Amino acid sequence: MNVTVLGEARYPSPVRRAVNDLARIPAQIVRVPGAPPREELLFELAGPRDKLFFDPKRTRAGIVTCGGLCPGLNDVIRSLFLEMHHAYGVKEALGFRGGYQGLDPARGAEPIVLTPEFVDDIHQQGGTVLGTSRGPVDTGVAVDNLMRRGVDILFTIGGDGTQRGGHALFQEARKRGHALAVVGVPKTVDNDVPFVSRTFGYLTAVEEAARVLDRAHTEARSVQNGLSLVKLMGREAGFIAAGATVASQDVNFTLIPEAPFELGGDGGFLAALRARMLKRGHALVVVAEGAGRDLLGQTEAARDASGNLRLADIGPFLRERIEAHFKAEKIPLVMRYFDPSYFIRSSPANAEDSILCDLFARHAAHAAMAGKTGLVIGFLHDRFIHVPIELLMKEKKRLDPDGPGWSAVLAATGQPHRFE
Repeated sequence: MNVTVLGEARYPSPVRRAVNDLARIPAQIVRVPGAPPREELLFELAGPRDKLFFDPKRTRAGIVTCGGLCPGLNDVIRSLFLEMHHAYGVKEALGFRGGYQGLDPARGAEPIVLTPEFVDDIHQQGGTVLGTSRGPVDTGVAVDNLMRRGVDILFTIGGDGTQRGGHALFQEARKRGHALAVVGVPKTVDNDVPFVSRTFGYLTAVEEAARVLDRAHTEARSVQNGLSLVKLMGREAGFIAAGATVASQDVNFTLIPEAPFELGGDGGFLAALRARMLKRGHALVVVAEGAGRDLLGQTEAARDASGNLRLADIGPFLRERIEAHFKAEKIPLVMRYFDPSYFIRSSPANAEDSILCDLFARHAAHAAMAGKTGLVIGFLHDRFIHVPIELLMKEKKRLDPDGPGWSAVLAATGQPHRFE
């Protein structure tokens, strides 16, 4: 995949160990013998280049964080600034406040001039010191503002909606002949970004969710017919629910968006839950927030400011259906319901995610200084890559219900492959 470059890179880079600009990595490394040949998808390898497009002494960068919170946002901000400041010696870096609305002078507060003192300990905090918001910005107004402030590089930290916005900003700047490098750092706690084997914040979310599951399991097994129902994040993908289930090893049933399920009938979820309760006297159930959409009569009409589908709440719905079922069966039930979503996503990053944040940020800085634009940093086969934003917008990453990740869940819980 070819990445857009603003122009010829002419300035020598102060960063050593440059990556060959022609180096590529394949999207797929496993090939089935005898399978028909197909067009290979090759990605540009990320890393420092030996020549820069921007003169560091005259370069001004901007950073913006958008969308929901995620562990590690402040780590990314800090590492972006430190790489640009120490490794490249850029003139100035601005932190735009309040998400994309911060790019509009009429809506946003004045940006923060980042300094080593400002970012000194921000990685120890959850959330984002720059603030965030959902929703787009008028691209014309935003580019006017960036040009007026002399911003050469804009780092967009956010999910697919944020990166779509970054793509629009890059296109608008290009139409005006303004050399603006827009480089995205993919952010989603749900781990559902294509061409990224693991997004930052995901392992922290799994770790924090596993702690909740441990407490929920304690609640359930401490009383007769105790049932703990835990709703975890995962709008369209069940990676957090699956990962936390395997980490916990105490979950009895896990429900995810990729595996539709029936509630009623002999092979349905409620019958399996009843059998478990009668046999063991307690149960722990995990449901991802996007599971059971068909049961809720979910439509595609309602969307939030970022363009995400507004989900009906599966947690209370499932709780009510479970309680009604056990009441009808005259089986006593002690229900405990947990929704730790905001607690989890506002946590500081754990050590592994902090390292991943640092690497994402540094590779974003390398790409931007080389004059590459309209891209997001990806992570495949333990290598960082450049992914054109338009390709990212065409793909979706989901948990394969026939793959090893879901097989691990089935082995840990003992639940059937399908409730039908």
